[in-house]
Amino acid sequence: MYLPIEPAPDCVSAWRAALAAVDAKPGHEFHNVIIDVADPAARSRLSDPVVAAVDSYLRGEGEKGIETVANTIFPEALYNLHGAPLFFKRFEDNVLPRVSLKESWSGYYFERMMHFPKPGGGFENQLQRIIDRINDPAVRALNKFELSIFDPTRDVDRSPYGGQCLSFASLKLIGPADRRRIAMTAFYRNHFYVRKLLGNLIGLGRLMSFLAKETKLGVGPLTIVSTHAEIDLPSTRAELKALLARVDDIEAPAVAAA
Repeated sequence: MYLPIEPAPDCVSAWRAALAAVDAKPGHEFHNVIIDVADPAARSRLSDPVVAAVDSYLRGEGEKGIETVANTIFPEALYNLHGAPLFFKRFEDNVLPRVSLKESWSGYYFERMMHFPKPGGGFENQLQRIIDRINDPAVRALNKFELSIFDPTRDVDRSPYGGQCLSFASLKLIGPADRRRIAMTAFYRNHFYVRKLLGNLIGLGRLMSFLAKETKLGVGPLTIVSTHAEIDLPSTRAELKALLARVDDIEAPAVAAA
């Protein structure tokens, strides 16, 4: 059982198509929804009217805004301010102490990416290791760059909710050698399509852009597999319909022009 979404050119188009497809299913949920975005860096800013509309809606419902959700995956402003690798240290020293709610989960996927426990003790910066390996001419692998988020020692408990939803990401180097790009496939164990999907798409696109910049490669496609997807915020169904109608009105001129 799976639900493929028509490949989309950008984050906004992917979000809208996936939302509509899952919303049409019984119970407004489905398993193994596959989303593909050709350019995950496109339409990923609050300057985009759809992104701004979704952000306003979420914050009006008391939820995290688009930038907050995207920052849990990649803190772009911190990177722009300090650059790599210094921003890793700034995140660990200045951000984590403020956001850590409990030992098992801080709410930041980025923490797991750059501070993942090693079996023998200490922590592994998975992102820096991937960058170093891609930049090493002795490493010829194109399909061996993995990011683990799920940690069985911390994430297996009796709660059906909470904790990490993004479990794993696999990166590939695609295209000819002189035009190599980074592609990503990300796996979610559970995915809220109203609260989180657009921010997740944008955050993963920013993560890919960071890796591409640090390795002097291009940004390739992003694929997301939502092993369980649902249209959340059911108590505000009327407001959600109004939001989607507004989004469709915003998109209508672009569709007509195409």
